[in-house]
Amino acid sequence: MTKRFSLCVCLSLLFNDFLLAASTSDRPNILLIVADDLGYADLGVYGGDIETPTIDTLASEGIVFTQFHTAPLCSPTRAMLLTGNNNHVAGVANQHREGLAGVPVTGYEAGLSDRVIPFPRLLQGVGYDTYISGKWHLGTKREHRPSQAGFSRSFVLGDGGGSHFDSRSYLPREAIYIADGEIITRPNNEFSTKLYTDVLIEFIEKDRQNGKPFFAYAAYTAPHWPLQVPDDYLDLYKGDYDSGYDVLREQRLDSLKEAGIIPLNSKLPPRNDEVIPWADLNADQKKRESRKMELYAAMVDNLDDHIGRLFTYLKEKELYENTLIIFMSDNGAAGEDFYNGILYDQFMEHTQATFDNAYHKMGTAESFVSYGPQWAEAGSAPFKKYKSYTHQGGMVAPLIMAGRGVSPSNVIDATYTTVMDLAPTFLEMADAAYPDDNSVMPMLGESMSKFLSGESESVHDSQYVTILSHRGRAFLRKDRWKIVTTFGPFDEKQFELYDVIADPGETENLAAIEPEIYTELISIWHTKRREVGIILPSDL
Repeated sequence: MTKRFSLCVCLSLLFNDFLLAASTSDRPNILLIVADDLGYADLGVYGGDIETPTIDTLASEGIVFTQFHTAPLCSPTRAMLLTGNNNHVAGVANQHREGLAGVPVTGYEAGLSDRVIPFPRLLQGVGYDTYISGKWHLGTKREHRPSQAGFSRSFVLGDGGGSHFDSRSYLPREAIYIADGEIITRPNNEFSTKLYTDVLIEFIEKDRQNGKPFFAYAAYTAPHWPLQVPDDYLDLYKGDYDSGYDVLREQRLDSLKEAGIIPLNSKLPPRNDEVIPWADLNADQKKRESRKMELYAAMVDNLDDHIGRLFTYLKEKELYENTLIIFMSDNGAAGEDFYNGILYDQFMEHTQATFDNAYHKMGTAESFVSYGPQWAEAGSAPFKKYKSYTHQGGMVAPLIMAGRGVSPSNVIDATYTTVMDLAPTFLEMADAAYPDDNSVMPMLGESMSKFLSGESESVHDSQYVTILSHRGRAFLRKDRWKIVTTFGPFDEKQFELYDVIADPGETENLAAIEPEIYTELISIWHTKRREVGIILPSDL
């Protein structure tokens, strides 16, 4: 009796596996590639001067988005990406709990909350293998690790950044690495971009014959500081940026126009007075500054090369044609400089004691170089500000989508999209469903599938509203209108109003000129910020 029951169970399980394999065989693989702190104007296809032939070729096979919006910082973007929801709902109202005494935990978990379901978990439920290799930055406690978010295999840097060659960090401890849910010792001396590519290929190859589709998340840490590269990339761009960051900023504006990425009437926002004009630097200062941008460009070039390795593998294994490929950056260009105390001086003493930024060491494993606001504002052209700000320069990022499910090719499109739209898109393409009961908060993103297939001309209608608050900086966007404040602590009276279609550089505050629109958006802010759980000082 027991043997007969066991045999029936086994046959039933085998039959279920057969049905699952049959039902998933026609679903696309999904490859999500995220660059860390890549500027809007860096890639060749976006008019940039850095050599990115792999990414440029991908763009020719699909759609280049010019109005893709992320969060202004790494961690909230990643939370919104994996959940299709607002960063407060997802648990990352702030990247860390430190210094938040008295603030309720809800929304500030600094890891994915129980109010959402990460989409990799839902993909697993419909037969997908799910992999991540690279940067996690959504908590290192066991309940916040990738395995809990639905990744069947994982190899990640738990922190926001660190050396690209070893475990040294800007923090007064070693960087935390996690593999398949357990903290491990990082394999040293392998450059991060190569290491993450190798691991992801290994994950895919190991399961390649099981008949299941995969979701692979290549969460690269390049070109995030420190600006380090392998020896054979150190001098790849030597001399290319000797004209300086002020000239590059102007050149990037022109090249973006020539590439068809921004309107021909676009203008640069006023120059940041806090940045020393290039002409006022002495010869030694210019030498060091141009070296920073050379190294940054080399990191992007190296990233493109390893993405090329990943694509070559997929083509050789006949996986490429059935794969939806997404390339994006997680926010705007980065202006932080932990070594010199720019924006975050609490890390300076330890970083300077651990690394050496002597000129001859710049770009090596011994250094911890950042390129600062001066180059970041060139990378964010034509927008105002850079990473960490809720102005356009902090949160309009490159996005390219190509492959399975994307009908147009070699198209540049200005439809408004957000990082929250990716999760519902992946779920729809995988025939997976997000719960529609009260167990979790509904996703705020909307599927892009019909737009990608050419069935729709836009992703959102004119009534769609996006809202975000992080570290006292906030914005709300509806259609072409945006209210934004970047002054901390938060003060609602500091909201400015911009028409970001006519004025992408946010150069003219229209709050006094368009009082009805301003009042309408402030009213929407009052409603929406409570819906997503944005907590203000006046609430405490």
